[in-house]
Amino acid sequence: MMPRIPHKSLHAMPDCAPPLDTITPPAEALPANACDSHFHVFGPAAAFPYAEDRPYTPPDAPFDRLRALHRQLGFRRGVIVHPGCHGYDLSVTLDALDRGAGQYRAVALLASDADEARIAELDRRGVRGVRFNFVAHLANAGWDELAAIAPRIAPFGWHLCIHSDQASLAGLLPRLKALSMPFVIDHMGRIPAAAGTAGADFQALLALRDHPGAWVKISGLDRSSSTGKRPYADAEPLVAALIAAMPDRLLWGTDWPHPNVRGDMPDDGELLNTFLRLCPDPATRRRILADNPDRLFRFQP
Repeated sequence: MMPRIPHKSLHAMPDCAPPLDTITPPAEALPANACDSHFHVFGPAAAFPYAEDRPYTPPDAPFDRLRALHRQLGFRRGVIVHPGCHGYDLSVTLDALDRGAGQYRAVALLASDADEARIAELDRRGVRGVRFNFVAHLANAGWDELAAIAPRIAPFGWHLCIHSDQASLAGLLPRLKALSMPFVIDHMGRIPAAAGTAGADFQALLALRDHPGAWVKISGLDRSSSTGKRPYADAEPLVAALIAAMPDRLLWGTDWPHPNVRGDMPDDGELLNTFLRLCPDPATRRRILADNPDRLFRFQP
């Protein structure tokens, strides 16, 4: 179940900053069928109200604005990560999938008692995984709920999407590897850049290259940065190390519209250009931006 948090009015003022109105243009064209593998859609609240027990209240960031961003950056495909502020009501995400004309997939929040018929319906609509937040201020369920739903989603080829941090990652990895189903670690595990690439937690992340069902998202550089200052240069060694170690198991995402940012608001074009600079090989770019998400999220031609 979603944890109880202090009640928030459905019409409460946003407590998150909005995304930037103007971003840096992309430096280069993206590969065909490039996919933004991690972002959210918020509202509009007038049509898709936020959950009463939400952990935060964002400003509206509707699907139309998201599509405009993707056109600007050059993404043809995308993966909506259903946000905690909408709780288990998937209406906003399913609406975006329906409007996306087959070019979008989604990762859901799903109650552990969801039955096979519900999962089958969501699969037909484009859902490909279930997300679990193990970051304390966002926690939507615990390990027991994950273990209960995992065998129900496995026959559909879904994955477990794991939002962890340095405090939770080390304890989660052995348990995830024992499940024998695909899992994705969001935001490079939110391992602090100050810990460096030689630290035990980041080395455990790199070791996932040897586990056939493990994936890592290059996203949330601002969440790994120890300075919080754009362009988050201190997090670049983490990205470079992942690209060198496991390009066949990486995904890339904007994390737009960047909820709960504590430092500078990210510039999505700048984030993309950082990745393109750190990944100059065209074949590796194509693998991370197009081929890998096509495999995991099962896009149709």
